[in-house]
Amino acid sequence: MRRWAKRLGITALALFALLVVTALVTTRFGDARLYPVPEGEPRTDIFVVSHGYHAGLVLPRTHLAGLAGAHGYAALIAVTARFGSYRWLEIGWGDEGFYTSVPTVASLTLLTAARALFRPGNPSVLHVVGLMDDPRREFPSSDVVPLHLSEAGFERLAARLDATFVPGPRGLGRGLYGPSLVYRAIGSFHIFHVCNHWLADLLDAAGVPTAPVLATLPAGLLFDLKWRAGVQPRPPPGHIKD
Repeated sequence: MRRWAKRLGITALALFALLVVTALVTTRFGDARLYPVPEGEPRTDIFVVSHGYHAGLVLPRTHLAGLAGAHGYAALIAVTARFGSYRWLEIGWGDEGFYTSVPTVASLTLLTAARALFRPGNPSVLHVVGLMDDPRREFPSSDVVPLHLSEAGFERLAARLDATFVPGPRGLGRGLYGPSLVYRAIGSFHIFHVCNHWLADLLDAAGVPTAPVLATLPAGLLFDLKWRAGVQPRPPPGHIKD
């Protein structure tokens, strides 16, 4: 029994060491030319929102629409026009089966989760939600952290986001919550490329330091952002000032 316990302990230690090494090797250190924004320079405020089971980005719709029009980002032009009456857009990426077949997280089954994570070639979608109020008020029960991007960083993030949409985007139906639509996306969903990896890729394009291994879980993504990117947690809703 002691021999098995010792072997188990050694195996666990080896796996932990492998995880640490992999996290360090794959860590991305950002682009100092883009992030952080020097004092006094123009910046664009965005938010990372973790709902516990997935994370998304909240972007200012008007600014995103103007940038899309200036650079000819056709998908973002269409999407920002479709949600033209909203101040903010929450955008997330993930497995099509989850977003179109699971109305609430409570409806998620072990079989659905296993299929999404381990079956190769799962089609993906983008989940777009229109928000009127500050996202910290819209999602009082979620972890919401602000990020301040440079103008060049936000433009690069927008370019990468536009490239995620299948050209000529059309809504596939209502999303999981709020005034939302689901759009077909490029890329397949699996355990090595989940929603938080997609989000980390967008932030990496904007110059923000990210760690794909830590970003596998929303908590790891937020921990890394607070640790290396210097973001701060949201204040309580009652303390928010516009």
